[in-house]
Amino acid sequence: MSRFTNFSSTGRITFLGGIFLFLFAALVLRLGLLQVTSAQYYRGLAEDQHALFAKLIPLRGEIKVSDALSPESIPVATNIAAPLVYASPKEISNPANVAHVLAGILSLDEADLLLKLSNKTKVYVVIKHRLLEKEQDAIKSAGLSGIHFDTETVRYYPEHQFLSHVVGFLGYKADGGVNPLGVYGLERQYDKVLAGTAGKISSGGANRWFFGNQADFLPAKNGNQLLLTIDKSIQLEVEQVLKKAVETNLADGGCVVVMDPKTGRILAMATDPSFDPNLYAQVKDLSVFSNLCTSGNYEPGSVFKAVTMAAGLDTGVVTPDTTYTDSGQVVVDGYTIKNSDNKAHGVQTMTQVLEQSLNTGVIFVKEKIGNSTFLDYVKKFGFGQTTGVDLPEATGNMNNLKGAIEVNFDTASFGQGISVTPIQMLRAYAAIANGGRLPTPYVVGAEITPEGKTIETTPIFSSPVITQKTATTLSAMLVSVVENGHGKKAKVSGYYVAGKTGTAQVVKKGGGGYDPNNNIGTFVGFAPVENPKFVMLVRVNHPRTVQFAESTAAPAWGEIARFLLSYYNVPPTRPVNNK
Repeated sequence: MSRFTNFSSTGRITFLGGIFLFLFAALVLRLGLLQVTSAQYYRGLAEDQHALFAKLIPLRGEIKVSDALSPESIPVATNIAAPLVYASPKEISNPANVAHVLAGILSLDEADLLLKLSNKTKVYVVIKHRLLEKEQDAIKSAGLSGIHFDTETVRYYPEHQFLSHVVGFLGYKADGGVNPLGVYGLERQYDKVLAGTAGKISSGGANRWFFGNQADFLPAKNGNQLLLTIDKSIQLEVEQVLKKAVETNLADGGCVVVMDPKTGRILAMATDPSFDPNLYAQVKDLSVFSNLCTSGNYEPGSVFKAVTMAAGLDTGVVTPDTTYTDSGQVVVDGYTIKNSDNKAHGVQTMTQVLEQSLNTGVIFVKEKIGNSTFLDYVKKFGFGQTTGVDLPEATGNMNNLKGAIEVNFDTASFGQGISVTPIQMLRAYAAIANGGRLPTPYVVGAEITPEGKTIETTPIFSSPVITQKTATTLSAMLVSVVENGHGKKAKVSGYYVAGKTGTAQVVKKGGGGYDPNNNIGTFVGFAPVENPKFVMLVRVNHPRTVQFAESTAAPAWGEIARFLLSYYNVPPTRPVNNK
């Protein structure tokens, strides 16, 4: 028999009434909680929902630089408040008319605007960021329904063109211009670090509804700041000298990169022509955004001869005094390879090979060590692979050395038929300067978290690629290049400078050999040779006033070197010639 058999109808009514009474009491309690306990929260949410969501958007970390003379850092990428205009499509009764008016005021595509304004599922559609005051006034005067104004935090580059290729810029994803995205440079490489983490709101379950608990609110976490290794004083000098070198030589452009060979810290990095990251949308030629120092693949020419000579010295097949007889040319695989000056120099030492930049001389060295060993050293010096620099970079191209074609190895010995990046070339010379190890270049010296914690970058080095003895010997030979060879215009009075020029041919557009009217001049070196404070590369693209790097890249290198040695108060190590 059921336990409810004797349960009277009056009892059932009383029971059901009790349930309804309980539910009614719960509803009253809920309303009371909403009105009393959570009134302020829900009122605030209703009054300023946008302010709440603003707390979910992280603030992008700043990028800062300083110099050796002052510990105070300045931002080269920061955040400012700027107006924007947005639409609420549900409030717009005539999207076609609104699109037509906005297109005329903002110079935007009318069809694209109409598509956005007709999407009734959207409640917040950004029309344009960084609204100009005159545009805002014109829209207000038009009195368009469903069109509103807001304020957003936008990226701003207060130094404009200064360090632009290193910093890059912040653009927007292809999602209607809502979500920012780092493009080029550090803004791209450190996008996630700078961006921070968006906040969250999670709704509660039935028990939270009953007791009136607020939804869980996790605020945004701001991005980390970046403190760069770039010295702002050196960077200013480098940019000015590079610009002058490009203009003086009627060149297409160029780049300079300066590094501490003992740590890998990048002290300056500049590419010309430059751009203002605040006005990136106005740049028509996208190649202007490319950082030549890290992504500018090119055939380096004779600066590569130091790598070939390093392999010869390190394997012991040659010494600085080893001689060969220069006939002015080498015939291989049916090709005739000549010296750049088209001359035969007779009996020459290996030091003279570098001084006179003799193609036949480094082919002699390459033949002594063999193609396989030569390729091993090319790889050990880091060519054909990334350097690890904390910027977008290219790898160069060593494909010509994959086969057993003799002429390809011969031309590679003096830097033609292969491609490298300036940062790779600089890194190789840094190994010569520091005793034999490749440093990993870096431009971010430290990250600062929103909590104030400092995360410093630790220098990284490869295992030795050449011995200390080889590095010291080759350094002395490179000093002789500056003293007696084609590098004289890179000399700095009072100091011993080690370095090498390179005038590289450029492949014709579309292929089919080299362009006889185009070249790239490079000078790479370090100083003072006894205790190098810096290693530097200067590259000048397509100079039209002179033919060789000794008259384009070398003088610019010498000018910057004089500034650096003075800036660091490095005492002279030899008599100063004031002439």
